[in-house]
Amino acid sequence: MNTTDKWDFWIDRGGTFTDVVARTPDGEILSHKLLSENPEAYPDAAVQGIRDLMGIDKQARIPMEHIGAVKMGTTVATNALLERKGDRVVLITNAGFADALRIGYQTRPELFNRHIVKPTMLFEQVHEVTGRITADGREEQALDEAAVREGLTRARDAGIDAVAIVFLHNFRYSDHERRAAAMARDMGFSQVSPSHEISGLIKFISRGDTTVVDAYLSPILGRYVQQVAAELDLANSDARLMFMMSSGGLTDASLFKGKDAILSGPAGGVVGMIETSALAGHDRVVGFDMGGTSTDVSHYAGELERTFETEVAGVRMRAPMMQIHTIAAGGGSVLTYDGARFRVGPESAGANPGPRCYRRNGPLAVTDANLMVGKLLPQHFPRIFGVDQDQPLDADAVREGFRALAERVGDGRSPEQVAEGFLRIAVDGMANAIKKISTQRGYDVTRYALNCFGGAGGQHACLVADALGIETVLLHPLAGVLSAYGMGLADIRANRQMAVEEPFEADVVERLAERFESIATSSDAEVEGQGVPPSKVDTQHRLHLRYAGTDTALVITHGSQSEILQRFEDHHRSQFGFVSPEKPIVIEAIEVESIGGGASAHEPSFETRDADALVHERSRLFSGNQFHDVPVVLRDQMQPGQRVVGPALVSESIGTIVVEPGWTARMNARKHIVLNRHEKLERGESVGTQADPVMLEIFNNLFMSIAEQMGVTLQATADSVNIKERLDFSCAIFDAEGELVANAPHLPVHLGSMDKSVESVIRRREGKVAAGDVFVINAPYDGGTHLPDITVVTPVFDDAGESLLFFAASRGHHADIGGLTPGSASPDATRVDQEGVLIECFQMIDGGQFREQA
Repeated sequence: MNTTDKWDFWIDRGGTFTDVVARTPDGEILSHKLLSENPEAYPDAAVQGIRDLMGIDKQARIPMEHIGAVKMGTTVATNALLERKGDRVVLITNAGFADALRIGYQTRPELFNRHIVKPTMLFEQVHEVTGRITADGREEQALDEAAVREGLTRARDAGIDAVAIVFLHNFRYSDHERRAAAMARDMGFSQVSPSHEISGLIKFISRGDTTVVDAYLSPILGRYVQQVAAELDLANSDARLMFMMSSGGLTDASLFKGKDAILSGPAGGVVGMIETSALAGHDRVVGFDMGGTSTDVSHYAGELERTFETEVAGVRMRAPMMQIHTIAAGGGSVLTYDGARFRVGPESAGANPGPRCYRRNGPLAVTDANLMVGKLLPQHFPRIFGVDQDQPLDADAVREGFRALAERVGDGRSPEQVAEGFLRIAVDGMANAIKKISTQRGYDVTRYALNCFGGAGGQHACLVADALGIETVLLHPLAGVLSAYGMGLADIRANRQMAVEEPFEADVVERLAERFESIATSSDAEVEGQGVPPSKVDTQHRLHLRYAGTDTALVITHGSQSEILQRFEDHHRSQFGFVSPEKPIVIEAIEVESIGGGASAHEPSFETRDADALVHERSRLFSGNQFHDVPVVLRDQMQPGQRVVGPALVSESIGTIVVEPGWTARMNARKHIVLNRHEKLERGESVGTQADPVMLEIFNNLFMSIAEQMGVTLQATADSVNIKERLDFSCAIFDAEGELVANAPHLPVHLGSMDKSVESVIRRREGKVAAGDVFVINAPYDGGTHLPDITVVTPVFDDAGESLLFFAASRGHHADIGGLTPGSASPDATRVDQEGVLIECFQMIDGGQFREQA
C-alpha cells in the first residue's frame, strides 16, 4: 500500500514515447503511454501523462498537494548529444593543449570505412592559458589570470554562457582550476564545469571530454527541469521531483547534471528488471529489452554492474553508468539475402515506412518474419495502419514477400522456412550480445533467469533462452513500461571517487581509511539532504585496482588486505582467464556510494489454483521446421496458477508471448508470466557439407564474436599504449590447415598476411606441436609485416589434448624491436636484421610453461 496517501508518478520520457506509471493513494498501479513530442496537443508529455491519469483537464491546475513524488528518466540530454544541440561551450585549458581532445587517443574505430566523418567537438571556442602544475603538485608556471580573463571575455562577447575548465594534473592538485572557475562565476557565466569537480580522476583526455559534456548538456537539462517544475508548480508544494541517473540511482532535480543523464531512461529498465526478478524469487538475471530498432541487454548477479569509461556519439566519458549493451536488432531490423547468406540488420525499417506489414511498402523485417510463421496474429494487433489508420497488419503483403524471396533462394525452402531462418539469425545475434556481458566475463548464465521486457521480446524469449541454456523466463505485467516502473523502485544514490595511483601494499587499509572517510562524508550528506535518515543510509566502499602497466581497473569491494587481494585475483581470473602474481597491483582510485530511500516493490499476492488456461482460439504456428496447431490464450483472462503448455501463444495488450515446444507458461501468484523449459533441449544438429545460407551467417557471427572478444581481452590486459590506446593490433581464428575462418574488424595490413604466419608454424613445427604451446613470429618471410608487428600463434586442441582443432593468432605493434634507430625500421637499413630483431617461429610457451630461458 502507498503509506503517503498521495499519488506517486514514475516516468520514462523516451525519444518516441513517454511511459507513465502511477501509484494511486490506495496503492493501485496504473500505466499510460503517449507521444513524447506532440506540441499541438500538449507542451510536455510527462506533465500531460500526470493529467491524463489523474483525470485533470488541460487547462485546470494540477493538485500538487495530492502528489508525493515525481520520479523521471529522460532522453533530453542523450538526444541533445546525438543531435549536437547542447549549449555553446568555451574550453579553457593549458597552453599547447588546445587540440588534445580533438586528437584523443589516436584510435581508428572504423578502419574499413573509406569515408571517415569525425565527430564534431562539443566546444565552440578553446583558449589556451599559461600555467602548469606538475604531476607531483609543484607549480612549474603560475596561472596567467589575465589570459584566463581575456579568454572568458571573448567567449562572453560571442554570447557563450557555458565554461569547461581542464588543466593538467588538476584532478589532484586543483588550485589553478579553482581560481579560473571563480573568475568565470564572478563574470556571470551560468554554467561553469571545472574538471576536478566533474571527473576528479587521472587521464586528461577522458576527464576533459567528460567536463565538456557536462558544460554542454547541463544547461539544457536545467531548462527542462525548470520547465517541468514550473508546470507542476513545485515551488508552492511539498512534492518532490527526482531524476534517474545513468548510474542507476535517483537524485533531486537540483543535483541532476549533464554527465549523469546519458543512460537515464535505460537505467530505470535495469532497476525494474532487478526488482521484479527479486519478487519472482530470482537474484541472478539477464535483462532482455527488445524494441523496434534495437535490443538492450544487461546482467545482474547481486549488485549493479557499471562501466566507468564509455563512448557515446563519438564522445568519451568517465562517469559511472549502468553496463548496458545495445545491438541493432529489433522488430524493424531489415532482412536481406546477398546470394549466399541471410542477413538481419543492422539497417532498420524504423517507424516510417516500417516493416512490410505496416502497409507503407517497407522492406521485409523481423516483425514480418514473426507474422509469416504465425508468431504475430493480425487480429490481436491494433488496427492503426493504412491511409485512414484503421487497417490491420498486412499479412498478404508479407506472404507475397517471403514467397518471392524463397523463389530467389531457390533451394526448395518454403516461405515459412525462409522466415524461420532469418529469425534464427536474429536470435543468434541477440544471444551473442548477452554472451558478451555474461559468459565472456566468466558468468555461467545457465543458472540465471531471463527477464524479458519491451514490445518485441516475448516473441523471441524462449529461443534466446535456449541459445544460452537458460531454463526460466520472466515477463512482468508491466513489461512494456518496465523502465518507468523501475524509476519508482530505485534508491537515491550518491557516488564519490578519488584518484589514488598508489601501490597496493601491506598497510593499504590503514592508509586509505582517512580518504574513504572524507569522500563518504560528502556522499552521505548528499543522500541525507534528500530526506533519508542517517540510520537508513548504506555506505559502500570500493577500490579500483589494476596490475601495474595495464590500463583496465577492476572494481573490488573493500575489506581486509587478504580479502581485497583474493577478490581482485578471482575477478581478474574470471574476466581475463589468468592472474599475474609476480606483477605489482596499483590502486587507481577509491569509490564511495551512499544508498537509501528506495521504494520496495509492493505487489499483491493472489491465491493460485493449478489449472489449464482458458483457450480463446486456435492458430497455426510454424516452429522447429514444422507446423503446429496451437492454442491462443489471452493474458488478461489468465488466473494465478493457470498454465499453458507449448507450443502456444499468449496474447497481451503490448505484444505476443510465444511459448515454444518444450516450454510451459504459468501465471504466478503476482500475475507474472513465468516460462519454464519442461523438456530437455536437444542441441545436436547436423549441418551437412553444402553451403546453408542460415548456418553460414550463424557461424560467421559466432566466430566473429570470438575474434572480437580476443581483441577486447588483449586491449584490456596490455601494458603497451600502442595496444591499449592506439588499438594497433589484430586478432583472427584459423582452421587446422591455417586457412582463415574469421577475423575481427582490426587492421587490414595485419590480417592480409597473418595466415602465412600460421602456415609457417604448421610447416616448421610439423608433428611437434602440442597442447599448451605458443609461438612468436615477426619474420616477413613467414607472413610478417614490418618487424615491430609481432604475431603470437596459439594452437588449440580438444579436451584430451590430442586433436588439433584450430589456431588463434594475434598481431600487435611494439614501439621498438631494436635495429639501427629507435623505433626500429630504419630508412638506412640495407638488410632486414638492421631493422630489428628477426623472430622466426620461436616457441615462447612449451606445454603451458613460459620459456624464460631460451
